[in-house]
Amino acid sequence: MDLQLLLALLLGIATIIVLVLRTRLDAFVALLIAALLTGAVAGQAPLEIVDAITTGFGNTLASIGIVIGLGVGIGKILEVSGAANSLAHAFLRAFGKGREPWALGSVGALVSIPVFCDSGYVIMNPLARSIARVERAGYVTLALALGCGMTLTHHLVPPTPGPLAVTGILGADLGAVILAGLVFTVLLLPIVVFYARWIGPTLEPKVEEHVREAVYGTVATAGVGGGGAHAAGTALDEGPRDDLDAEAGQSPAADPSADLGRPPEGAAPHRVGAFTASLPLLVPLLLIITNTVTGAIDQNAQGVIGGDEYEPSAWAVPFAFVGNPVVALVIGMILALYVLLPRWSPRNKAHGWFAEAAASAGLILLITGAGGAFGQVLRTSGVGDALAEAVAATPLPAFLVPFLIATLVRIAQGSGTVAMITAASVTAPLVGSLGIDPVVAVLACTAGSMCFSYFNDSYFWVVTRFTGLQGLDALRGWSGITTAVWAGSIPLLFVLNLILG
Repeated sequence: MDLQLLLALLLGIATIIVLVLRTRLDAFVALLIAALLTGAVAGQAPLEIVDAITTGFGNTLASIGIVIGLGVGIGKILEVSGAANSLAHAFLRAFGKGREPWALGSVGALVSIPVFCDSGYVIMNPLARSIARVERAGYVTLALALGCGMTLTHHLVPPTPGPLAVTGILGADLGAVILAGLVFTVLLLPIVVFYARWIGPTLEPKVEEHVREAVYGTVATAGVGGGGAHAAGTALDEGPRDDLDAEAGQSPAADPSADLGRPPEGAAPHRVGAFTASLPLLVPLLLIITNTVTGAIDQNAQGVIGGDEYEPSAWAVPFAFVGNPVVALVIGMILALYVLLPRWSPRNKAHGWFAEAAASAGLILLITGAGGAFGQVLRTSGVGDALAEAVAATPLPAFLVPFLIATLVRIAQGSGTVAMITAASVTAPLVGSLGIDPVVAVLACTAGSMCFSYFNDSYFWVVTRFTGLQGLDALRGWSGITTAVWAGSIPLLFVLNLILG
């Protein structure tokens, strides 16, 4: 690889890491500065660099921006309507007694598809605490299973903004990415549960006293076990505590649906059933996946290879329309607003919730667009082609390049979203030239970004503070479980590459 182009690439990545870690600048500005420096060091003309930045930014958001906005809007309605809690209780009933870690890991994975895992964990953590209080043991096991279940889909399954952005940057089929991400999630969930059950009893005595009292009351000895069995010799002070839900031990005080507005006199309390709660999630996902399947069948019938110059047949057009991510998520948003919210909920409250969701998505949109701008500079400057040639000359499987880049950026600066978008931006020029399937490249970026969540990751602090773990105990619990699922994704990537490569 040409030394000048290699220096441009390394300088660009280093700039992102240093600016995010050491300055007041966020990832959005850091990515733009990195794009400017990379283009300049690579020898691009100044105006060409600016043109590449604006082109890459616009092209990326043209395909992704609307979808991210709708996705976070659906997530907000799930949060405030109590639908997320209904889904959690349904999973607990389905898995049954003694399988609470499996239930909470699954709940976390489902809720985190549309809801940012930071806020999703805050919403669902009272459920873990209430179950541990009833069982008199196993809070750490449950808390870790819940948190890492959320990590899986937050990193692997669109329409979570990070994977959605990577899908757009790499030009992968969204339905195929959703299917592959869901398969990865199902296969990695046992690692989450087994690790949580293994480390949980060891860390249970290390929980901070104020958290222990909030969960158990005054406990004489820390409970052991995997979150489903009663701990022998555990004393529970049955002092002041909230009444527990008979089904799952959920504290009514933690109900996020309390702000839906004042119901009419005599109206029944607002409740969302599990099936109803799932509709805004399942309907868009099924429409997108159906579009992918029917499109593949149609392409095969037409003899089109790889989707080149593909035009849907008349019978496939309706599926292509309703399965377009924009249309599918508009349908999901309408379902969320008119099925999950009660009729008495004021219109201005719904507008306010969507405004809050849009505000939370704003920075993600900017970072996504800046990642596309950085990738466009790498293409137009020749850095991408040079990197592709260098990778082709090594024995390293090409799909591991985005995986390793995402891993290094994640460890260096903490944000999984920034890590996967940076990896996608750097490796987007390689996808075609090295013959990497776009779906494999997307999963490589997103799986690589799960590695070793620690002090520079905001979600690390959310999980460990709510769990009551500090220092080395927090690293053993949370950093360990995220690294375990990262390692478990490597053989899955090899298999996926064999299937699609």
